[in-house]
Amino acid sequence: MIRQPATLLRSLSLMAALAVVAACGTATGDLGTVAPPPPTSAPSIDAPSPEATPGGTPSTSPDGSVAPSPSASPAGTTTIRAYFFLGSSTHDAGLVPVLREIPKTQAVGAAAMNALLAGPAEAEMAARPAMYTTVPEDTRFLGLTIEDGIATVDLSREFESGGGTASVIGRLAQVVYTLTQFPTVDAVRFELDGEPVTVFSGEGVILDHPVGRADYTDQLPAIWVDRPAWGAAAGNPVRVTGLSNVFEATFRIAVLDGDGDVLADVMAMATCGTGCWGTFDVTIPYDVPGAQWGILRVYDYSARDGAPENITDYPVWLTPGS
Repeated sequence: MIRQPATLLRSLSLMAALAVVAACGTATGDLGTVAPPPPTSAPSIDAPSPEATPGGTPSTSPDGSVAPSPSASPAGTTTIRAYFFLGSSTHDAGLVPVLREIPKTQAVGAAAMNALLAGPAEAEMAARPAMYTTVPEDTRFLGLTIEDGIATVDLSREFESGGGTASVIGRLAQVVYTLTQFPTVDAVRFELDGEPVTVFSGEGVILDHPVGRADYTDQLPAIWVDRPAWGAAAGNPVRVTGLSNVFEATFRIAVLDGDGDVLADVMAMATCGTGCWGTFDVTIPYDVPGAQWGILRVYDYSARDGAPENITDYPVWLTPGS
């Protein structure tokens, strides 16, 4: 069992900014250290957006029942997701979802693309580790159509400019994960200024067919949490879903409170491991006296020496159980 150092619990203003979902300009942050923005137990901080399926439909548990909702979105708004990169000094950087609250619209796919192009919010870029984007700053969203599970997204030519292979693959992955959050989208086809793309950028990436999430698992950390999103309300119990590729498919999930005390630490198992990606879906109850920022931590132990590895921390809003 590992604990969050108390020295991380310092900045009230930084975590308060997470409740503001309007994105700032695109930027690239430094990788920083392996720690989320400092949480706080101060009750005056408003709860962040709840984790919800785009369009306002609550998420469901595996048995089909409605999952607990820690708070409700304001009337007339919709919660969507954008996918950015969370840095790491332990070579475990990767995609992470963040929530954006927008005016209610039927064009949620377009709204998600605009949120992606706007880049990480200020608090996300100031986090440790920092969040960043590989999408070029001047990229413009030109259009989106969805047919038979394939989203065709039209972006300006700036989208393929600059950066090496890692940056090029990263920006494609960001778009694919952002659009495939919607149940009507299985894969993505790219256009630039209205022209279909078969070879992308000067790096020669082949895009002559629709691409999906499975094409970009190399852009994920070894244990990837898709729900709850980074900085989202966790709910109690917290339902944690995602993908992992770790030794023997087993790892651990911990919930820590605002003081860094461990509230829960459980073993989780994915459907595949040791060289393959498997899914996981784990529900974890925890006991906390009042609403506060805390940490959702995923990690496993090295098969070589038993040391903790593949550690990723996500700030989450914790609430007492009903």
